[in-house]
Amino acid sequence: MSRIGKSRFAMSRGWRRFCLASLGLFGLLWLALAVAPSDRPAWALENVLVLAFVPALFASMRWFPLSRLSWTLILLFLSLHTLGSHYTYAEVPYDAWSEWLLGVRINDLLGLERNHFDRLVHFSYGLLMAYPMREMFLRVADARGFWGYFLPLDLTLSTSAIFELFEWAAAELFGGDLGVAYLGSQGDQWDAQKDMALAGLGALIAMLVTLAVNRRWQRDFNREWAESLRVKRRLPLGEVALERMVRAEGFEPPTPAV
Repeated sequence: MSRIGKSRFAMSRGWRRFCLASLGLFGLLWLALAVAPSDRPAWALENVLVLAFVPALFASMRWFPLSRLSWTLILLFLSLHTLGSHYTYAEVPYDAWSEWLLGVRINDLLGLERNHFDRLVHFSYGLLMAYPMREMFLRVADARGFWGYFLPLDLTLSTSAIFELFEWAAAELFGGDLGVAYLGSQGDQWDAQKDMALAGLGALIAMLVTLAVNRRWQRDFNREWAESLRVKRRLPLGEVALERMVRAEGFEPPTPAV
């Protein structure tokens, strides 16, 4: 094996060890927080996301290997979600933790009245997941320039809206205490809008930081940005494109009567 081949193999093994070790740490955290949750039915409903996402993340190691940065950001978000599902989002005792560690309650310090852990997780969804989304868009859709920053923000907002609809549907379906615990609105009629806004803000911050780094270090940044906004096809689509496709198949539109 050549020196380059050995180096690549060593890097691949190191990357795989990193992924498996970090996934193992998350697994230990998940198992620890699966013991005696505050509300078992709510915990089970919240962990549908984890049980669907983690196997997909593991499978991606083979067919779509993510960077260590994306991998770490995803597991950090899932860890926050797992913590919230253990206590239910409305009852995570961060005030008690901060009082024990710092001698001050966060809500008292900031003048807050409700439990804001769910707000933190929605903000973290945008902040932590936008970069993995960007990596997907760059590597799968070949997004470049402006679109490499806008599309992760767009996907964050759209998936946040879908999740809020899912929460509403689940609350309507299950109803009672389970529906209330899962929805976690805590009596705020604008809860869904605030959650989506915070996710969008987190994604915007992540993309602005990424843009600043790339603007500093990417040599062709300005050229790529300008090229991404250039019109690639002068002809319109819609009925004009349909007419071109029909003509390409050898069909002629009927001649209008004189």
